[in-house]
Amino acid sequence: MRSLSAISFVAFAGLLAWAVPAPATEPEHAPSATPAPFAQEDLVAALARDLTAHYNLEGDLQLELLRTWNPPDRVALNWQVQVLEYPTLPSGSLLLHCHVLADGVSTGETTFVLRACLWRDVWAARQPLTNGEPFDPSMLDTRRIDLLRERDVVPASVGDRTFIFTRSVQAGRLLTWRDIGRRPLVRKGDVVDVSASEGMLSITMKALAMQNGSQGEAVTVRNLESRKDFTAFVVDENRVQIRF
Repeated sequence: MRSLSAISFVAFAGLLAWAVPAPATEPEHAPSATPAPFAQEDLVAALARDLTAHYNLEGDLQLELLRTWNPPDRVALNWQVQVLEYPTLPSGSLLLHCHVLADGVSTGETTFVLRACLWRDVWAARQPLTNGEPFDPSMLDTRRIDLLRERDVVPASVGDRTFIFTRSVQAGRLLTWRDIGRRPLVRKGDVVDVSASEGMLSITMKALAMQNGSQGEAVTVRNLESRKDFTAFVVDENRVQIRF
């Protein structure tokens, strides 16, 4: 018959074996990448990413090669395209002089001729819009268009209650930058508060606005006592600031 201490030891050993996890198995190694040729769709995707980042574009940039391209006659693990010179502005037709690299080694320089489209949602008038009306998205619809061909239209990401419609717009027409503007915070003929500060010195006064002005714009105001005109910047509703 086993002694009590022997039984206790066996029980403790069993608990210890249960508590200690089994040794971890070695992780399986991922299969190594296989060198591949540079497919045309990979080239176009790489150029689209590069141009989107360079021009800080918003939307879906789609490119199409307009000339036959013969890819390098080799394979590589890592293909790269370096644009050697960018056009000043993106447009619907692009001529790009590029360097193609295979695993960091140049395969030569190539000029690509591309057609480009930048698809993005823009505003269209759902109903007639009136000059001076506050900007209201409920009065608008969205349409998806190519911004590289319709450059003057307003993207649907722009517009809030700080804007107004600056002219009448017919129902169904796309909204352009000429159709909207910032709501004036200062209006001609209104008395406004003027502030100026330099170091620890700060002064305030009243003045007469001589023109309309939106947030951040410079306007001419007139001192009510001296009748002298000076320039100040709009900072809020009926408030302007002199900047030294």
